[in-house]
Amino acid sequence: MKRMKKFAALLLVVAMTFGMVACSSSDKKEESTKKETKTEEKSTKKLDGTLKVVTTGDAYQPLFDKFTEEVGPKVEFISMSSGEVLSKLKAEGGTPAADLWFGGGIDAFMDAKDNNLLEKVDFDAADELSPDFKDSDNYWFSKGVTVVGFIVNNDILKEKGLEAPKTWDDLTKEEYQGEVLMSNPAISGTNYAVVNALLQTKGQDEGWKYFEALNKNVDYYSKRGSDPSTKTAAGEVGIGITYINGTLDELKEQADVDVIYPEDGMPYVPEGVAAFANAENTEAAKAFIEWFFSDDENMKMMAGIDKNNTCLLVKPSLKGLKLNFDESQLMKEDLSLFGSERTEILDKWSTLMGDKGEQ
Repeated sequence: MKRMKKFAALLLVVAMTFGMVACSSSDKKEESTKKETKTEEKSTKKLDGTLKVVTTGDAYQPLFDKFTEEVGPKVEFISMSSGEVLSKLKAEGGTPAADLWFGGGIDAFMDAKDNNLLEKVDFDAADELSPDFKDSDNYWFSKGVTVVGFIVNNDILKEKGLEAPKTWDDLTKEEYQGEVLMSNPAISGTNYAVVNALLQTKGQDEGWKYFEALNKNVDYYSKRGSDPSTKTAAGEVGIGITYINGTLDELKEQADVDVIYPEDGMPYVPEGVAAFANAENTEAAKAFIEWFFSDDENMKMMAGIDKNNTCLLVKPSLKGLKLNFDESQLMKEDLSLFGSERTEILDKWSTLMGDKGEQ
């Protein structure tokens, strides 16, 4: 009888233990299910409102249409160069007219960060981006790189008996007087990159002597980075200092122009992406940045729009893209100097340029 009682008690203990384990397992499973559901809800959550984007034009409409379809916010574009964005931000006391800054020379983004005008954006995919092309504190990121060279109008050069330049030093030759067009570096991030890169390459003294000589061959400095290529193709000048990407192929169909990769190296500047601080829809701006850099297809779509595969430098893991130039052709640049030296360089440039800046 005693054995029977002990056996019954043992069975009761086993049953109770099993029940507790089962309940615990059930609770954990239920908790895990709840977490998964919350994660799924978070990843599929749609945002409301409007995302206002400062960019160089509406060519990116398809990319932002995709963002609207997948994430929710409608998109409005504000067209402005990087220099204009920075000047406007400072003039308005850091109150932005937009939420997201998409494209433009990285020097302006660095300056904006130093003046507390940008919002920090942390996301997992940021670790996949090259540290050379993003802010170490995640205040700005690069969507690609603008490389700079020349475009020449063969008809104009032939008419005036001129050979096409091969190097940056060639641009200072006396025979090119009045035939070189460059955009104002204070407005165009592309041409600020030219100035800073050549000053780094040649040294400050020799670099400024170079630009004094170049200035003699430039009748005026245009406002936008696209002006030198379009105006050269239109026959207004024989030589333009321009960004180089696939969009110049369209100009080759309209005029007898050639694109030249300078033998002594190409200046380059990363194109920035950032969320403005104190914006009306910071949440949507941060959501776009995470959405854009986290999906390779989004970056490839942008590369197709830009006709420029340099996002491969930013995210080396991208598959199916190839650079259109040898990376060794890029000038050796310390990008950290692009922002810190900006004010000093542009003040000196303003004196050198005088009244040649296009209004």
